[in-house]
Amino acid sequence: MQDGYLDFDEYIVASEPHKRERAEAWKVAIGLQAVDGLQVSEYLKQTARRHIEGEITIDEAKELVKQYYVSKTQHDDDEEDKQEADRVSTNIAKIINERAFTFSTTGLISIHRNLFSGVFKHAGQLRDYDITKNEWVLRGDTVLYGRWQDLRMALDYDIEKEKQFDYKGLSMEEVITHLSRFVSGIWQTHPFREGNTRTTAVFTIKYLQSIGFKADNRMFEEHSWYFRNALVRANYKNVAKGISQDGHFLEIFFRNLLMGENNELKNRYLLVNPPDEWKRPTSTGQVQDKYGTSVEGSPKDHRRVIEGSSSEHRTSTGQVQDMLHTDNPNIQKLIRVVGEQELSVKEMMSGLGLKGRDNFLNVYLTVAISEGYVRLLYPQSPRHPRQKYLLTVKGVALYNELTKGE
Repeated sequence: MQDGYLDFDEYIVASEPHKRERAEAWKVAIGLQAVDGLQVSEYLKQTARRHIEGEITIDEAKELVKQYYVSKTQHDDDEEDKQEADRVSTNIAKIINERAFTFSTTGLISIHRNLFSGVFKHAGQLRDYDITKNEWVLRGDTVLYGRWQDLRMALDYDIEKEKQFDYKGLSMEEVITHLSRFVSGIWQTHPFREGNTRTTAVFTIKYLQSIGFKADNRMFEEHSWYFRNALVRANYKNVAKGISQDGHFLEIFFRNLLMGENNELKNRYLLVNPPDEWKRPTSTGQVQDKYGTSVEGSPKDHRRVIEGSSSEHRTSTGQVQDMLHTDNPNIQKLIRVVGEQELSVKEMMSGLGLKGRDNFLNVYLTVAISEGYVRLLYPQSPRHPRQKYLLTVKGVALYNELTKGE
């Protein structure tokens, strides 16, 4: 499925901001269908491209997709699945690009209604029966989902508790642990008959945007199935089998999403009691990429803090180390050049007025990446022909400090 819409990347790396935003929303929308094993049609991809180009509005795209299936005379075996994927993808793309968001149980229900209207008769309705689901990652066992009688009460409690939570003073590790538990709890309630993971993902994206995070939402596109399995593992406990809830998998997903890390996300690592060849590498057997960042866990010196909190922590010698700022003038110059853009090596060198590529890579780029200020647009493919570079959350925070008052 992925090869069919990777051509949207041309809009993301070399287009005006409004085209880039539309393309990113479509890629996330299409990628999220994988959580239920669905693939969109070629017609949907063509329609998405027309919307990205500005030929049609998102509402016109929705109507075109609807009429496509109404008027279609030749029916394929998987048409029902494709119709669901097409219509839901269009709805997701619209919601992601909207600025409005209501952080409440009503808002969550509204997202479900808007995603699945015309697809499920029960769109926007809380389920009225208890459910179980056999999970591959649990070897056929099920997560214990919320009782149908308690659904609204559970959602109201979790969301209200989140509204009252104060993030000030937390490191990014603590922020991510907290966010992972909140999202995990919403999903475990499983308030709807179908479409819970896609609804949770969109709700999460909108919530992160509302509290100021510039998340790399392509994580939901590229790793939607991992996201679902990580939610399963975060909510599964079987004392008789010696299995505890494990939120680590979800946390490293969020570390990649919010901190620009490159943790390896493989579904086979999530299987309970996996065979030896499927087990996750231990901390002593981790492999590091060319920039020194662990692909399985993150180094301890990559700690971040959020705006409004202390940007310091004490080392074992008692010295205070500032983990946001850097005294390296080359990193500061590079951060100013990149700013809110996605730039190629050539574009960054031009912005800095440099001509020597090796010098730029060794003195500027590699150092900025290794210290957590800059990341790759395509971290899994360092030699990608359309590779670009952008600031991490930490880099954005420093950019804001450097340009304050300018």
